[in-house]
Amino acid sequence: MIVSLHVATGGLVGSLAGSRSRALILGLAAHAAGDAVPHQDVASRRFETVSGFAGLLLLAAARGPLDPAVVGAVGASVPDVEHVLPLPRPGGRKLFPSHRVRGWHRSGGLPASVQLLAAGAILGALAAGPLYGRVGR
Repeated sequence: MIVSLHVATGGLVGSLAGSRSRALILGLAAHAAGDAVPHQDVASRRFETVSGFAGLLLLAAARGPLDPAVVGAVGASVPDVEHVLPLPRPGGRKLFPSHRVRGWHRSGGLPASVQLLAAGAILGALAAGPLYGRVGR
């Protein structure tokens, strides 16, 4: 899954979590679930990094940096840091389970363009804030 969609899905589960600690755990779980969906990746590491940070900054600006949606988004995107930074690899394997278990992270399936569109829609809705309580106002 592309980073911006990890950010968006993490933000979504975080917004529903009810607490920052649950948001972090659910964000990590959302990352693993997203990696299980066959998908195309984006070849540009720069695009991935910039779009991921942009999504995080949008959520933090709209909801506050400690909002559970932001914490969930961080939790869902932080596993991909090991693709960019030279973190330790015990036994030569990556750290996050969905990155090291053979067959979990599969290519094909969901096109990157569809992922980017979905990420934009989810992030836009999350940045708009909670919608309940606004009906009829």
